[in-house]
Amino acid sequence: MSSVRVFGWLDVMRLGLVQACMGAVVVVTTSTLNRIMVVELALPAMLPGLLVALHYLVQMVRPRMGFGADQGRRCTPWMLGGVIVLAAGGLLASVATVLMQTAFGWGLGLCILAFTMIGLGVSACGTSLLVLMAKRVPDSRRAPAATLVWMMMILGFAMTAVTVGKLIDPYTPAQLIRVTAGLAVLVIGVAALSLWGLEGQDTRSVKDVPAGESPQIRSASKFKETLIQVWRERQARTFTIFVFLSMLAYSAQDLILEPFAGDVFGMSPGQTTQLAGLQHGAVLAGMLWVALVGWERVKGRLGSVQSWMVWGCLVSALAMVGLSMAGVQGQNWPLKANIVLLGVANGAFSIAAIATMMRLSTQGEQGHEGTRMGLWGAAQAIAFGLGGILGTAASDIAHWLVASSGLAYSTVFGFEAVMFALSAWCAILVNRNGVVAERPPAYFSTELQRAQS
Repeated sequence: MSSVRVFGWLDVMRLGLVQACMGAVVVVTTSTLNRIMVVELALPAMLPGLLVALHYLVQMVRPRMGFGADQGRRCTPWMLGGVIVLAAGGLLASVATVLMQTAFGWGLGLCILAFTMIGLGVSACGTSLLVLMAKRVPDSRRAPAATLVWMMMILGFAMTAVTVGKLIDPYTPAQLIRVTAGLAVLVIGVAALSLWGLEGQDTRSVKDVPAGESPQIRSASKFKETLIQVWRERQARTFTIFVFLSMLAYSAQDLILEPFAGDVFGMSPGQTTQLAGLQHGAVLAGMLWVALVGWERVKGRLGSVQSWMVWGCLVSALAMVGLSMAGVQGQNWPLKANIVLLGVANGAFSIAAIATMMRLSTQGEQGHEGTRMGLWGAAQAIAFGLGGILGTAASDIAHWLVASSGLAYSTVFGFEAVMFALSAWCAILVNRNGVVAERPPAYFSTELQRAQS
């Protein structure tokens, strides 16, 4: 029996290309189509918001997708199939948006189908991609690998937004469909080439299976039983709560930060956009910092990846307290410095969480890696879907109850600070209850030892 190959940096970059392909389709549906619906078609802004929320809601199927990858053992079919469904959904969403102009009912129905396909495609590909990274990337490389993959996704966002923006200008419905069709073909081709021969064949044999469990029994296990079994694992359950709370706090401030800066600090739309860009740059800096912390050559000198998962949440809570004070102090508060602190802390805890997620998915009973990853992915998707709605709703309610606009925003930011603090406590519990031995799965331990020697 030949051991399964451990991934090097070139392999991680190939997975990063797949992640960039996913981001390329998603950014068109959540930004370009959003703008066309609101501006060109003069539809309520709530409509694209609800469609984006739908694609997050659909991602509740991630545990089932991960379970399917566990049963099939190979992740490549799920990743490539997910990209194909995602690309088809993106193209259908463009056609549906154009159709809304002449037949709103039919267009809306097709949009619902398209965003459902987008959610399914992201679930299938994203979950299996993280599972494959967890199985094949050594622990000493996981934080830098996660940073590289997510940076490539952000690059995919940026390149696609700029390129598509130029290609559809001046806007015509036919040009929109042509560009999105070309994008769909391109991302499927790039993903297929990136995944070609990457995973190889599954070489696990019967003796690699834990004692008392045969491949036939594992294949016959029911999804509900497996999910209950994973949920009973204290570590997996605590980490699920951590992911939900931290991502809810992370996403809740996205839609209210720029209105806050404009309302309380009197910033123009251009200035608030620059402020958002400053925050995104700070998030990237936080990601790079944790990648350095997890680099095998400096490992232990700057703390551990797990400790930065805790500190990232605590500093995020501190930054949210600062924004609460900014709502009261107004112009006297150093807003830009506060935003930079928040961005760095957000980037640090998010990459640390992804690296920890990859480590924890391989701990516990073997054969359930995908189900664990799917459970955490579903928690993240639900949190993101709720975050935008709850953040704006809480802001509206606070403005209704409190006469002062600054104090209303302060109340919402204070609530988010509490969620980040609770996330830090959950992160501490995850590390306290964690398995001490950060060992790789048995089916590629021989190859891993050879790579580290």
